[in-house]
Amino acid sequence: MRKRLLLLPIVLLFFQLMSHSCQRVPLSGRRQVALLPESVLSNMSLTSYNEFLSAHKLSTDSRQAQQVKNVGERISAAVEDYLRSQGLQSQIRDFDWEFNLVEDDAVNAWAMPGGKIVFYTGILPVTRNDEGIAVVMGHEIAHVVARHGNERMSQQLLVQTGGMALSVALREKPEETRNMFLTAYGAGSAVGVLLPYSRTHEKEADRLGLIFMAMAGYNPAEAISFWERMEQLSGGSAPPEFLSTHPSSATRIKDMKDFLPEAMKYYKSHR
Repeated sequence: MRKRLLLLPIVLLFFQLMSHSCQRVPLSGRRQVALLPESVLSNMSLTSYNEFLSAHKLSTDSRQAQQVKNVGERISAAVEDYLRSQGLQSQIRDFDWEFNLVEDDAVNAWAMPGGKIVFYTGILPVTRNDEGIAVVMGHEIAHVVARHGNERMSQQLLVQTGGMALSVALREKPEETRNMFLTAYGAGSAVGVLLPYSRTHEKEADRLGLIFMAMAGYNPAEAISFWERMEQLSGGSAPPEFLSTHPSSATRIKDMKDFLPEAMKYYKSHR
């Protein structure tokens, strides 16, 4: 009974903040709670992103590095054009896209707020070409545009600090707040491990990712082939890092097939 009474103020605060901080994810329309200023989170992510890059070797393969950047720039530009056309300029106000390829055999890629994205060289044999890179890039850009990290960190702030403002949390609990940030956004300064998003976030990023790559003129049907290759790569053993933080390949392939008709409309209109 005592525990219930202690939890009551936090629950009431949660619903109060929800009522004032709800917004909708572009295209999906899902309501989410994003309590934190995106500009502040973008600055925090830039620090962690630079720490990661300083501790890891950038790819010396200029062709592959440029390929990743070209795909990222093409998709991000298409997404920004779409958001502006829908009067959603505020969604991209704090974006400063950057795409880097690091030397690492891990089959992985991740994104941070404001558009800081890293691909590992280990994922390129699976992506194989521009279309395959676009599948992964669209998914990571979707996490950024949908502000999934903000949503996750907002939830953690509510639970762990009782709804303490970010500025206060940074001042009074700097280490705990930094750890929450790294957990929410995935790029630890030492290892750069992407911690799992919720199934809701992953499914939403899959759907939006297909649409975003289609907006940029990449055929979203290629996503099926990419995830079939990922499924073959796991081969019943420990899955690749990028796969281990996501739903199973079989589930994802089924979802992709369900999302494909919607994405193809954007692809056809682009052409």
